[in-house]
Amino acid sequence: MNQLQNQSSQLETWIILGATSSMARALARQLSMRGASLLLCGRDFDDLRSTAADCMARGAHDAQACAFDARDTNSFAAIIDRALTQEGMINCAVFVGSMPSQDAIDADPNLIHGTIQDNYTGPATFLQMLAPELEARGGGTIVGVGSVAGDRGRIGNYVYGSAKAGFATYLSGLRNRLTRAGGHVVTVKPGFVDTAMTWDVEGMFLVAAPEKVASDILNAVKKQKNVIYTPFFWRYIMLIIRNIPEFIFKKMSI
Repeated sequence: MNQLQNQSSQLETWIILGATSSMARALARQLSMRGASLLLCGRDFDDLRSTAADCMARGAHDAQACAFDARDTNSFAAIIDRALTQEGMINCAVFVGSMPSQDAIDADPNLIHGTIQDNYTGPATFLQMLAPELEARGGGTIVGVGSVAGDRGRIGNYVYGSAKAGFATYLSGLRNRLTRAGGHVVTVKPGFVDTAMTWDVEGMFLVAAPEKVASDILNAVKKQKNVIYTPFFWRYIMLIIRNIPEFIFKKMSI
């Protein structure tokens, strides 16, 4: 473990993309209580400023709101430059995403482009730009939040699921790359979580609290796990779903 990795948690900086989501806000609060510096990135600047103030009150070393749009790569460099002014390890947690209903996409296939940008190509481009900086500092952690929807294409959300599957594959390759420089990448696959993205979705069950997901993420970071399902039982649910024979699965409505 190098010198930077031995420094106290007060010298860690977390870039949080999609920081207005419930899961991201829960993670930011938990990181604040251990004195981290936070770059809260998203499109709703008023919401980000409110979260930054809350994080400072909870003990964050610093908390700043940053403009970020997964569909606008011109917004990426300024965030990375700001992170580079901080001491210690630079970490990044990616929560950004969007989930139009499959019915809406069926009616307007042009929605596919934005869905892929929000859930895969935008975050991947940002991480590709950030990776050399983590290598230069000899470490750092990336947390990529995907979804159990990426484990198998289902009739109800196969465009969204395909984007999350692509992002998971990207994270796997990035993990191989950064491991060689002392860094680590955690792929997080949540099941149903109580967020704005799922409020109007029918068929929700075993819905988890965002605080539970955040705790599982920090535990995975601490233990340097590669892939986690949260809550944990989704690993077994998806194991069953992945192993349903295709000739049966294609007739199912799950």
